[in-house]
Amino acid sequence: MNNIWVICKKELNSYFVSPIAYGLMAFFALVAGFFFYSATAIFVQRSMESQMMGRGFPMSVNEWVIRPVLSNVSVIGLFLIPMITMRLFAEEKRTGTYELLATSPIRDYEIIVGKWVAALIMYACILAVSLLDILVLFAYGKPDWKPMLVGYLGLLLQGGCLLAVGTFISNTTRSQIVAGVGTFAICLLLWVLDWVSAFETAAWAKVVSYLSVLTHFEPFSKGVIDTKDVIFYVSMIFLGLFLTARAMESQRWRA
Repeated sequence: MNNIWVICKKELNSYFVSPIAYGLMAFFALVAGFFFYSATAIFVQRSMESQMMGRGFPMSVNEWVIRPVLSNVSVIGLFLIPMITMRLFAEEKRTGTYELLATSPIRDYEIIVGKWVAALIMYACILAVSLLDILVLFAYGKPDWKPMLVGYLGLLLQGGCLLAVGTFISNTTRSQIVAGVGTFAICLLLWVLDWVSAFETAAWAKVVSYLSVLTHFEPFSKGVIDTKDVIFYVSMIFLGLFLTARAMESQRWRA
């Protein structure tokens, strides 16, 4: 466990001593802030129109603001996650420190988990920026915080799943550009698999749709924790890290 934390701290330090972390946070703050402003503006406009027409029915802040913002934030993750993971192993190979790391007394799984945890913490720090927008709602309204926490849990699980995929791809190349593009392509594929169910109802289509990370995030965005969705994300994380371990082992034997 201590070795995992050592690797994790090393990776986190490499993020924050360079412009990477601050650039990603700034980009996320800008885009997420725009989505939050747009959702809030629509909510206020619809509320005023409702009152002017004499309807006066209550409108849920969670449904009109928080849920759309969380859904849009998960889309932003498709662009951020490749930038976070592309350097995990590819940079080590480019600089020639991968061999030193692979032959160190640290076990492969400790290296892999340490790097993945660091990437997950980096992603969580980026998501935390959006909490500044959410706090505005508490200053002027009374949103339900429980569905919000469930939504952020879903974002972390979905992010952990895609980060595990990115960790594996980064371990297969020495080029950060190739790792980033490959991770984005696979993450995008896992995202759009759900579209198959829109025009096909066969059994194979349901299986393909089930593999979509979007399908399993929707319950979280509604404030619902479903065991099958948690199991899916945890299984995908395990699969991604397992494939990374096998890739490291294969590279060691070839060397």
